[in-house]
Amino acid sequence: MQPTTNIAIRAARSAGSVLMRYFQRIDSLTIDSKGKNDFVTEVDRASEQAIIAVLRKAYPSHSILAEESGSHEGNDFQWVIDPLDGTTNYLHGFPQFSISIALKHKGVLETAVVYDPLRDEIFTANRGAGAMLNDRRLRIADRKGLGGALLGTGFPYRDFRHMEAYMGMLQTFARECAGIRRPGSAALDFAYVAAGRLDGFWELGLAEWDFAAGALLVKEAGGTVSDIGGGGRFLETGNVVAGGLKLHGAMLKAIRPHLTDTLQA
Repeated sequence: MQPTTNIAIRAARSAGSVLMRYFQRIDSLTIDSKGKNDFVTEVDRASEQAIIAVLRKAYPSHSILAEESGSHEGNDFQWVIDPLDGTTNYLHGFPQFSISIALKHKGVLETAVVYDPLRDEIFTANRGAGAMLNDRRLRIADRKGLGGALLGTGFPYRDFRHMEAYMGMLQTFARECAGIRRPGSAALDFAYVAAGRLDGFWELGLAEWDFAAGALLVKEAGGTVSDIGGGGRFLETGNVVAGGLKLHGAMLKAIRPHLTDTLQA
């Protein structure tokens, strides 16, 4: 295992301890609103601080992009952090949330860790070295097409500009696949695609920290990740499709009639 992966795991476990400690007293948390349906709590901030403390101790010259504290300047290595992916779930006691940590070098994803502290599941990946769940190697499901596929998604909840296009996609997939799930943590959704628990995933308007780690997990498990039009700008646009090679192609074909000029920009 790469040294950066070990450090990211240490950081994720440190943050996981914070999340689980606060999870026993959710009713006492102070909740602030960053925008419509977008919340932040003291636990988000404490989790992020725990992650940054571990990363800074090991790699003081690396830069950081974190959901709550923004950009921290450094060299060409950049850590991309979501300290609590699934805050709304967490605040309701809904048991689906995670910690996401990715490392990029000159814009290329190198290391990924997604940690589910409730189930003690650590999903890891290193570029060119495959993906793992704890001690088990991951391989994406080899679904040939939409028939029988279980897809994950995330409903628009902050930016509703593309709601009509999204609902068209949802209707098409609902008619053609076996089922659609919306658990509420994109980082875990990507991890589940890598693990074969979901066959594919699509969402509009994600932030980079939501799925940078998840995207590398899917790729290293043998899958494909693209933007909504099939290109490689998914980290920029946040409009993303992921799955095995054949299913990914079928998903893009089903999405195509619903694309708008702004979605493809």
